[in-house]
Amino acid sequence: MEEGLVVEGLRKQYGDHTAVDGVSFTLAPGSSLAIVGESGSGKTTTVRMLVGLERPDGGTVRLDGRDRSARPRGREERLARARDIQMVFQDPYLSLDPRISVSGCIDEVLRLHTDLDRTARAARLAELLDQVGLGAREAAALPKGLSGGQRQRVAIARALAVQPRVLVLDEAVAALDVSIQAQILELLAAIRRDSGIGYLFVTHDLAVVRHIADEVMVLKSGQVVEYGSVSRVLEAPEHPYTQLLLNSVPRRGMFSKEG
Repeated sequence: MEEGLVVEGLRKQYGDHTAVDGVSFTLAPGSSLAIVGESGSGKTTTVRMLVGLERPDGGTVRLDGRDRSARPRGREERLARARDIQMVFQDPYLSLDPRISVSGCIDEVLRLHTDLDRTARAARLAELLDQVGLGAREAAALPKGLSGGQRQRVAIARALAVQPRVLVLDEAVAALDVSIQAQILELLAAIRRDSGIGYLFVTHDLAVVRHIADEVMVLKSGQVVEYGSVSRVLEAPEHPYTQLLLNSVPRRGMFSKEG
């Protein structure tokens, strides 16, 4: 039986400042957890430790029973960990090389992480772009020739290229217009349904949570103050901080069907 992602007692300190303090959660295979909090809550530091961009000062991270807490032993283990957990950032333009075409960007990942030959990589590239709603025109373009929504689709395709077990989405729709946000969230929901990838969706905005997540964890000053199903937390929040976040969400919500 697959265990999924299990995080226990995660801690990170910068000097006298404790950025993450005893964070624990689980992400079952194919499920989606939203990590919510304002700027400085520790949510981005938490996920950066999960993908290996930061070293935790305490706690454990296990994926399907394999410990990811210690420093990886050699290049192969480092690459294997990268394949298991991929990250999509808020600003896709900054995460894409402006000098390389979309096809070149994704092919680079396939060459690094797979044994596919040139023909097989081209077929896989076409499959990935189709999966995120892009085609040959976008494949030939440089990032500057694409819209913000198209660039984020490229970033998602690149992350999916290595068939990760978990996809971390760090404010992945925050920089997009509301209508484009809805399209990307629908795309992500379809990908999760079809592929069984688990999502960690990092956001400061509770308005998008019910559209992407099964469970939600609320962070404040590096600590978990509320954790439960989306329906329970959003409809009957127990912590004053969660209530405060909910009160800041427009009553009609960002995806109203009217108009």
